[in-house]
Order: sequence, then C-alpha cells, then structure tokens
Amino acid sequence: MIKSMTGYGRGQAVVDLWDITVEVRAVNHRFFEFSSRLPKTCLFLEDKLKNLVQSGCSRGKVELYCTVQSVGQRDTEVQVNEDVAQSYIAALRAAAPGLGLEDDLKLTDLFRLPEIFTLRRAEVDENRLWAAVESVAKTAMAAFVSMREVEGERLRADVSGRLDTIASLLAEVEERAPLLRQEYYDRLYLKIKEILADKTVDEGRLITEAAVFADRVAIDEETVRLHSHLAQFHTLLESEEPVGRKLDFLVQEVNRETNTIGSKCQDISIARKVVDIKAEIEKIREQIQNME
Repeated sequence: MIKSMTGYGRGQAVVDLWDITVEVRAVNHRFFEFSSRLPKTCLFLEDKLKNLVQSGCSRGKVELYCTVQSVGQRDTEVQVNEDVAQSYIAALRAAAPGLGLEDDLKLTDLFRLPEIFTLRRAEVDENRLWAAVESVAKTAMAAFVSMREVEGERLRADVSGRLDTIASLLAEVEERAPLLRQEYYDRLYLKIKEILADKTVDEGRLITEAAVFADRVAIDEETVRLHSHLAQFHTLLESEEPVGRKLDFLVQEVNRETNTIGSKCQDISIARKVVDIKAEIEKIREQIQNME
C-alpha cells in the first residue's frame, strides 16, 4: 500500500500510575531521520522508541514527543542528612555562650541551613515504565500510520489518473507518427517538382529520402519502453512495500523516453502532446516526493 511520508498520530492514557502522552509527526525526507523529546527519566527509552517508529516508517523526518507524569505515586523523596544536621546543631550550641546568644534553636531553623535536606528522585523500574510508554506509543503509531495510508491512497489515485492521461496522449502520438513519412514525401515531391519545373521527378530517389527520414523520426522503441514503464508504474502503485525510491527512478526513465520522442519528431502536433505528457510527468514527480 502506498503511504505518504507526512503524518501525525497521538496517544494518551493513564497506565500503571503514569499519565503518558506520545505524539509522532513526520514530513518528507529522502531517508529515515528520527529525533525525540523525552523527559529526563525516559531518556533510556529513545532507542526503543526509534525502533518502534522505524518498524512502521521507512522514510521521512520523524519527530516524537513524550510526556510522563506520575499519578498517585511519589516520584521524589526528601532525605535528611542527620550527620550534617547534628554537626550544625553542635557547632551552633558550642558557639552560643561565647557569642552571648541564647540557645533558642528550633526545628524550623534547620531549613535555612544548606545540605541538610536532599531531594532525590525515586528509582524507576525501567521495564515497567517501558511497557507503559510502549502501549501508548503503539496507539500513537497506529494513528500515525493510518493517516499516512489515507494520504498515500490519495496520492496513488492521483498518480494513477495521470498515468492514464499519459497513456492516452501516447496513443495519440502513436497514431500520428506513421503519417509523418507520407507527409514528408508529399512535401519533398512538391518542392522538387517546383524546382525542376517540367523535368521528370526521380521517384526512386524520393522514396529513398522518405525512408531515411522515416528511420530518423521512428519512435517505436521509445513508445514500447514508455508503455513498459507505465505498466511498471501501475504495478508498483499496488505494491505492499515502500516504493517511493523506485518510482522516483522510474519517472526519470519516463521523462527520458518522452524527451527522445520530442527531439525525434519535429511535428507540431506531436510536440504539443509531448509538452502535455511532460506536464503530467512533473505533477507525478511532485506527488512521488511525498511517497514513502
């Protein structure tokens, strides 16, 4: 199935006492490029999340955002350094008589003293946290992939229609091309007859010249290859694998054969068809740039 490289997906749930939100978004890029924004407590999950995203996305510039908040559980602990507190108390009481101060030390005074209290984050069970984040990330990825598939189907339908337009224009070129030899022969005959006046025109020489011209403007090989490329295009558009790079190469080949036809057939009618075909090719190229 054709997928677009652009997409967005979001997942949010409370899992195992964590309120988790995961957002995944992507834009066009030639290769797969991943970046993430995670809480400090979840930095160890970056590689796991990258692998999860890459399992459903082979190309594109992907950004993942994740927030994790504790619900109903403490994620920080306050610890008292009793040794430091005792040292402060002993020092203050020892200094009080010499300084002529009253010993009115209270518990609230300890809050003003540095290094007595330490804030410490509670240890996180990494496997447990990953299981919670993974479940939400999978929800986000499902929405992300679904959006890419919907957009990809729109791209596929558009490109398929343009391929049919090219095939129709090519059929008109093939219908017109065989007439060029006879028209060239007729123009050459009239021109030579005008120059020679009453003299006899060498029919054999005219036929030879017309044959040389017909060989020079023959486009059978190009049209056969173009039909083959168009058929390949349709086959790839129905593929279940990512085909963006293959289509990018194929559109170059279609353009090459079209240019050759245009350079060989110096006919105004065919030239117009070639211009129309090239316009469709450029529109297809633009759409392919959005395909995975």
